[in-house]
Amino acid sequence: MPKKDQGVSNNRFQIIPRTLIFITQGNRLLLIKGHPQKRIWANLYNGIGGHIERGEDVLSAARRELKEETGLEIDHLWLCGIVMIDAGEETGIGLFVFRGETDQQPVENSAEGSLEWIALEKLREYPLVEDLPVLLPKVLSAKRNGELFYARYWYDENDHLRIDFSN
Repeated sequence: MPKKDQGVSNNRFQIIPRTLIFITQGNRLLLIKGHPQKRIWANLYNGIGGHIERGEDVLSAARRELKEETGLEIDHLWLCGIVMIDAGEETGIGLFVFRGETDQQPVENSAEGSLEWIALEKLREYPLVEDLPVLLPKVLSAKRNGELFYARYWYDENDHLRIDFSN
């Protein structure tokens, strides 16, 4: 099928593709605390990730983001879920959620924030990005070559985040 037949049109809902990566080491999870000057999620803990650039597939983008933000190179990342985020605009976010495991210890902080290995049982003690308390159980139970989870995020009339999982 030629490019002109792909059905690309400005009057359709479009998405910005992003990755979100969660790395475990035994019973610890690597999270990044957003730099205090970040426009969004300053001083909150989140997974590693960012935008998928033109010319990248989702896995290559996840590996690049992981390397840029942590210094880690992990060969065995696996896709565990896809989240569609409707922020009430014509353009939303397509979030590809990955998981990986490592025994590598040292990580390198980046301009995005400071990295921390957090014991899984202590996650509730940390100021997490708003969706992580709901998302992390799905991510942490994801098995390599297992079923993906699918979710939809949107904001209600009071601008509160709502989350629905399809499975």
